[in-house]
Amino acid sequence: MAKLVDADGFRTYIRDGWGEWDNPISLPQGAKEAAAAHRARLAAQFPGRRIALAAGRAHVRSNDTFHEFRADSDFVWLTGCQAEGAVVVIEDGDATLFVPTPSEAHTVDFFGDADRSPFWIGAAAGPKQWTEALDLTTRPIEDLAHALKGRHPETLTAKGVDPLLDSLTGSHSDELRTVLSELRRIKDDWEIGQLRQAVDATVKGFLDVAAELGQAVRGGGERWLQGTFDRRARTEGNGPGYTSIVASGPHAPVLHWTRCDGQVNEADLLLLDAGVETRTLYTADVTRTLPVGGEFSAAQRQVYDLVLRSHVAALAEVKPGNDYSAFHHTAMRVLAEGLHDWGLLPVSVDKALDPSGQHHRRYIVCGTGHFLGLDVHDCADARQETYQQGILERGMALTVEPGLYFHPNDETLPPELRGIGVRLEDDLVVTGDGAEVLSDALPIDADEIAAWVSRNRS
Repeated sequence: MAKLVDADGFRTYIRDGWGEWDNPISLPQGAKEAAAAHRARLAAQFPGRRIALAAGRAHVRSNDTFHEFRADSDFVWLTGCQAEGAVVVIEDGDATLFVPTPSEAHTVDFFGDADRSPFWIGAAAGPKQWTEALDLTTRPIEDLAHALKGRHPETLTAKGVDPLLDSLTGSHSDELRTVLSELRRIKDDWEIGQLRQAVDATVKGFLDVAAELGQAVRGGGERWLQGTFDRRARTEGNGPGYTSIVASGPHAPVLHWTRCDGQVNEADLLLLDAGVETRTLYTADVTRTLPVGGEFSAAQRQVYDLVLRSHVAALAEVKPGNDYSAFHHTAMRVLAEGLHDWGLLPVSVDKALDPSGQHHRRYIVCGTGHFLGLDVHDCADARQETYQQGILERGMALTVEPGLYFHPNDETLPPELRGIGVRLEDDLVVTGDGAEVLSDALPIDADEIAAWVSRNRS
C-alpha cells in the first residue's frame, strides 16, 4: 500500500473524477435560535471581553484508534455545532465559528489523512454548510490565529480542550467555565424539550431491558441487558449519556457498577441506571430497581419501600424558592429514621444527621441528586453557593435519586439484608409552582414495578 500511495500515477489518478460530496447538516427546529440566545446571555456577563471555546478532539483509545468524538458541552450550548476541531469566538456580542475544511480531492490529505478525510470517514460539513445551518459567520480554522491576534481584548478560554486554541491564547479562565455552568442551570423551553425526548427514549430502553430479562437469566447476564439498552440509545439518539449501570444481585450495592459482567438470577434485584443522550447531546438519567422474577422477597421489599418513602418525600421538596439541598436533607432523614427503626444505627437519628455523625452514610455514601442537562452531572463548575447552597428556580432540571446499598460482606447488617441494593431516580424540571417529573411514565411503586416486570418480560 505504501508504494502505491507514493506512486506518481496513483496521485494523479486519484485526484480527478470526483463529484460533490453530500454533506448536509440537519439541526432540530429551534436549535440555532436557542444557541444564539445562549451566546447573548454569556456575552452580557463579559462586556468588552473576547471569548473563545473549542469543541475539542477525539481522544486516543489505542495507538492509532480513537474514542468516538463528543463535543465539549459548553461549546455545544453556545453554537449547536458538534464539528470536531471547531472553535467559536465571541466578541462584543458577535460570534464567528471556525471549522476545519474537509480535504479536497486535489490535495494529498484527501487520500493520506485516514482520520479526517471524507475519502476515509465520509463527508463532513465545511464553513459554507455551517454558515447556512446556523446563520452564523463561519470561517476556515486556518483563520483562527489571525482572529485571536493581539492581546487586547484579552481572550477568555478554557484550557485543555484543544491544543490549537491553547497555543494561540496561552492562558485559560476558570471564571468562564463557572459562569457558563451557572447560566446553564436555567433551561429554556427548547432545552426542556430536548430533555423530554431523552427521557422518552430512555423509557423505551427500560422496556427493552424488561423484555430481555429472561434471556439475561438464561445466560446473557448483565452485559446482555447493557447492550440491549445501549442499542436503543444508539438508535434513538447519540448513544448512552454515560456508561450504563446494570447491576444484578450482589452488584446492586456497588454505586458505579459499570463492568456489567455478572450473572442475572431469577431471585435478584436488578438496579438499572441508564439514560439516552439525544443527538443534540442532552441526556436523561433514570434509575429503577427491578425484581427480575417479577416478585420481591420480604427483605427486598422492606428495603425498596424505605427507599421509595424517601424518594417521594424528596420529590415534594423540589419547587421554586426552596433550597436546592432541601430534597437531599429530607431524603436522608427518611432513610436515617428507617435505618434506626431497623436497629442499624449505633446513634440516634439526630446524631446521625448531625455533620459530626453521619453514621447512616455507611449505607448511602453518595448524594441524592444533581443538575441534569448536556452533562449527566450538569453545571459542575458552578460555585457551591449557587449549586449546593442555591435556591431552586423555574427551569432548573435535576434528578432525585435516594438509595440504600447493603454490601454482601457488610457484617453490620443482618444476613437477610446483605447484598441488597436499591436506587430510585427520576428526572424533574422545576415549574412555576412545583416540579414536573419527566420520567413518570415508568412505574415506581413496588407492586406496580413488579407487575410491570411480569407484564413486559418475554
